[in-house]
Amino acid sequence: MAEPLLQLSGVHAAYGDVEVLRGVDLEVGEGEVVVLLGANGAGKTTTLRAICGMVGTRGSVRLGGTELTGKPTEWVVRRGISHVPQGRGVFGVLSVEENLRVGAWNRTDAKGIEADIERWYTVFPRLAERRTQLAGGMSGGEQQMLAVARGLMARPRLLLLDEPSLGLAQIITRELFAQLEAINREESVAMLIVEQNAELALSFAHRGYVLESGSIVLSGSADAVRGNEDMRRAYLGY
Repeated sequence: MAEPLLQLSGVHAAYGDVEVLRGVDLEVGEGEVVVLLGANGAGKTTTLRAICGMVGTRGSVRLGGTELTGKPTEWVVRRGISHVPQGRGVFGVLSVEENLRVGAWNRTDAKGIEADIERWYTVFPRLAERRTQLAGGMSGGEQQMLAVARGLMARPRLLLLDEPSLGLAQIITRELFAQLEAINREESVAMLIVEQNAELALSFAHRGYVLESGSIVLSGSADAVRGNEDMRRAYLGY
């Protein structure tokens, strides 16, 4: 069996004396979309932060066989991980295009950067229409598209997305997830998505995990997770 792209083994994470993750095991394969579900406070965002080296962590986090635990965030990003944080995190005082260029901070291939900017303008045409506009004046949906495109400017092997649908209208959410699905299919970028909209996320993902109180309590194919009775009652409402 091929080694997974991302592998978390027995990961613990804490903020001071407060332990948030308690022995998390999780995998994402090359080109795979995996969704991480759970209630507020379950540790989903902390899991993404642990992968990126943004919180004190014990256990093993490996990307393509390389150990990431204990490494600084900049080092992790250079190995091929981009993080789209909850709340989008765009630079409001910079233009759309300046935000995209910030996303390519780890690259030196000027022609490739220009080509990728035009590539993501094609995928997200609203960004092309607003390329000189300050990001802070854009709608929530447009900012989320910009945050995703900025993350992709680093040409990551793995894209981490934290609550991409948060605060978005349903029609915008569905448009965004359709674009993410196309990006995964055409670019083979693996994705680990934290998402409250369980039904939509599971319809898009290959596999899913459910996190409760810092521990994985359910994992499997998206269909298997969706079909679990406890999962349906807790997150799908039927």
